[in-house]
Amino acid sequence: MAHISAELATIIMLGGVIVGSFTGFPLAFVLGSLGLAVGFVRWGPQVMNMLYSRAIDGVLLNYTFLAVPCFIFMGIMLERSGIAERLFDALYVWLGGIRGGLAVVTVIIGTIMAATVGIIAASVTMLAVVALPAMLKRGYSKSIATGSVCAGGCLGILIPPSVMLVLYGPMAQISVGKLFFGAFIPGFVLSGLYIGYILVRSFLQPNTAPAVPVELRTVPLGKKLVMLINSLLPPVFLVMSVLGVIFLGIAPPTEAAGVGAFAATVLVIAYRRFSFKVLKEVARETLRLCGFILIVVVMAFTFVGVFLGTGGGDVVTELILAAPGGRWGAFGIIMFICFLLGFFMDWIGIVFLVVPIATPIGAALGFDPLWFAMMICVNLQMSFMTPPFAYAIFIVRGAMAPELGVTTADIIRGVIPFVLLIMVGLGLCIVFPQIITWLPSLMIR
Repeated sequence: MAHISAELATIIMLGGVIVGSFTGFPLAFVLGSLGLAVGFVRWGPQVMNMLYSRAIDGVLLNYTFLAVPCFIFMGIMLERSGIAERLFDALYVWLGGIRGGLAVVTVIIGTIMAATVGIIAASVTMLAVVALPAMLKRGYSKSIATGSVCAGGCLGILIPPSVMLVLYGPMAQISVGKLFFGAFIPGFVLSGLYIGYILVRSFLQPNTAPAVPVELRTVPLGKKLVMLINSLLPPVFLVMSVLGVIFLGIAPPTEAAGVGAFAATVLVIAYRRFSFKVLKEVARETLRLCGFILIVVVMAFTFVGVFLGTGGGDVVTELILAAPGGRWGAFGIIMFICFLLGFFMDWIGIVFLVVPIATPIGAALGFDPLWFAMMICVNLQMSFMTPPFAYAIFIVRGAMAPELGVTTADIIRGVIPFVLLIMVGLGLCIVFPQIITWLPSLMIR
């Protein structure tokens, strides 16, 4: 054992995370090795008792975390149902006639699927496979087509049921149910900003997103209504199965997640797409994603436990609270740090690094805990579209057909306006905090 000052521990651990992230090693190993190394120097072998307690009691025995595999299973199972294809076909005939209509449809589908899937990979992949080829075939520019796919698909990590919010709640000691309903309106605000941008740009630059010719969308009104109703009923059924029971106080998020997993399976059976092979694939993918999340979570708990134990949290708190500009200056620094971390770290690592440190700072600054938490979550939307560590960009690049001729540079150009719109959304939530706090205040306890 050796004495190590809080300042030195802070420099070593935070600097190590930054350097380790650029080496290409998995983030879980970087966090775990730093936590163990500094912990052994500071406390010796007894650090293992502390870390074991945090991993078992804080993660593996945390009842709320049981919702994670259920929501992941629900999202992956729903991906097999074909709901996205039916939604696209229905909205295609309704909105395809306006400039930018297909891109608007893409964002709307992303918004609807966000309330049922909650997994970035599933949402973005579905949109890349279903919507992207149709837009490019109709003469849409590559940037507006890929940008709308990335932005629309990323709403799945914000609009409930969201795995990110399930993980965030226990870390910040905030009700996951309140986080769910605090995220709804910000998610819809972002969706509205995306649609507004697409319509304005399509009006100013008609060649970037032309309307679909009349002869390709001529469908009788009655059939259009039937298509729309039939495509919307399944998502509404699933949303009410999960979020309805939470909002009405019938069940907490963990039990609601189990209901959602069952309801998604029923929908796949109803659409005659269920088989033992599908069940096996969904279960295997759920296990893979849960394993990835849990190893990052456990290693992050290890890192944070040592970081806070050595006094690193106090050092960071004092630095941020001493920033010029009062509490809004400190808040701006936290938002900027989250934005920068999004360039080279995945959202799981950011949540488990930032939340334990930033939450007490937010309380010391006098911010509403729910509002403060949701601002960080909205901020993290940008992390999926800011390279080099941009999930959405690489999912679209990998999911689309090579013959479409879309490059990574095309996708990056396409997401830049949407990243700026997320910043606008953050500004609106600052000016009008009721965007976040109003709906949770109506929940039945």
